[in-house]
Amino acid sequence: MIKRCIWAELMKLRHSRIWMILAVLPVISVLIGCGNYYMNRSVLTKGWYSLWSQVCLFYGEFFLPVLTAILCAYMWRLEHLNKNWNMIMTVPVPAAGIFLAKLAVVGFLLLFVQIFLFILYFLSGRLAGLDPGLPGELPGWLIRGWLASVTIGSFQLVLSMRIRSFAAPVGIGLCAVFIGLGMYVFRLGLFFPHSLLTVGMGVLSQTGLSPGENILFFAMCLFYMVADSIGAIYLLQKSDTMA
Repeated sequence: MIKRCIWAELMKLRHSRIWMILAVLPVISVLIGCGNYYMNRSVLTKGWYSLWSQVCLFYGEFFLPVLTAILCAYMWRLEHLNKNWNMIMTVPVPAAGIFLAKLAVVGFLLLFVQIFLFILYFLSGRLAGLDPGLPGELPGWLIRGWLASVTIGSFQLVLSMRIRSFAAPVGIGLCAVFIGLGMYVFRLGLFFPHSLLTVGMGVLSQTGLSPGENILFFAMCLFYMVADSIGAIYLLQKSDTMA
């Protein structure tokens, strides 16, 4: 049943313009980051690490969370139009299938974005004259960044499910970015979804996480995703039809 729900969600997006946004924001992030790196090469002397810090300063802190919020708002857009909630709440599909299918599609699309970022990062580094030896921490940054973005996605899906406005959940997500930055500054980055992204991707510090920090990182991501999913499924099961 969930596989059919996932396929239905993908079919909804087939002719949408969300693919353009998924591709454009990583390109903008890399262009800005590469421009900063090129103009400050006398100071940024750590090669691939310096380039990563400049690219992810914009991508990890702002563009990826906002992109996730836009994607999640778009996932519920059709349900909020033309009283489609009446149909959704009466079809023989479990509430868990509806929400988890949307979360799975969000995770798949964000994985595509992370892979695309890696390709752009590698190509831009080679064009800048860096040697082929990529940082050993890079797979961890990409995987943890993807997991943290899916965690943010579970939160944004709940918001977009309950709020009809397309812009309001995106605005809340943008505010959460600044909350996450504050949590990171106060060394509480492993306890809030948006600061988990900052920590996981090595946005502000490229030092690796300790084994204990890695365990806590994955545990917090799992906790937020499970809590958001349970809350959303409960609301879908118990709430009246949101026509």
